[in-house]
Amino acid sequence: MAGAIAYAASALHTSPGRIAPAKPLSVASASISARQVFSNSSSKVVGFRWRNGREMRRESVVCSSASSDSSSASSTLPAALLFDCDGVLVDTEKDGHRISFNDTFAEKELGVTWDEELYGELLKIGGGKERMTAYFNKTGWPENAPKTEEERKDFIASLHKRKTVLFMALIEKRLLPLRPGVERLINEALSKGVKVAVCSTSNEKAVSAIVSFLLGPQQAEKILIFAGDIVPKKKPDPAIYLLAASTLGVEPSRCVVVEDSAIGLTAAKSAGMTCIVTKSSYTADEDFVSADAVFDCIGDPPEIRFDLNFCGKLLEKQLVS
Repeated sequence: MAGAIAYAASALHTSPGRIAPAKPLSVASASISARQVFSNSSSKVVGFRWRNGREMRRESVVCSSASSDSSSASSTLPAALLFDCDGVLVDTEKDGHRISFNDTFAEKELGVTWDEELYGELLKIGGGKERMTAYFNKTGWPENAPKTEEERKDFIASLHKRKTVLFMALIEKRLLPLRPGVERLINEALSKGVKVAVCSTSNEKAVSAIVSFLLGPQQAEKILIFAGDIVPKKKPDPAIYLLAASTLGVEPSRCVVVEDSAIGLTAAKSAGMTCIVTKSSYTADEDFVSADAVFDCIGDPPEIRFDLNFCGKLLEKQLVS
């Protein structure tokens, strides 16, 4: 379906772990109290109003595009724009990480293959090393795997190191492109003095390769990367987002996060941040009721889903609340 699917909860985040109901807000003032199906040329859409986290009734609402013109520009800009990597910058999981895991398993003759459906379930576990460990603990360790816990940690680390090398080769060959709108939004943020960072559970080298090869070295120098084992607990724990805010010298409440998964959304909201979800191939059916807005992608002209001004308006609503 052409156009974006955008929705927001009938609740606004007030503090980590606590959700409070919000009063209905007008679409014209850029709040997103209803799920809306945008078309490129028509302002009349059919959507669902949210009440207490559930879709209550179907109705027509009149709204403008989520990307606002300068006449309604937000007076507030985020202090920082924080992006998840896999599924947000690039839809890497199915044809990137999964393939690299399987190639690694084949090289080591482990007799393991992760198909698309299984990998989708494994993505509920944050971190590649954690994902492999959980899988082997549940299904049984390969015959040629070590027997002690400490040796198994080293074994998993070696598998993940090799998998990262294979994944980076895919990135360097530019076989996995940036998702629509990513480069546009990052360039817009940097041009207006908004700090930009990438916060991911993936290996730091893999994330750095994506940023450097796909956004270019000049932009990569301006983007901080928080990835891998930089924090002791991975998403859905908020640690990585809180570390990013602290390092950047900004308040969490002034940050807007772009995520694609439920565990990433939980991490962002638990950190006290505004969060926009751009669904990816593996996360389309996940529960995003606590998100501030949900789209199918960020979008490029002529089908822009949202811009920096839209992020600012979302932030204004949160700050007022």
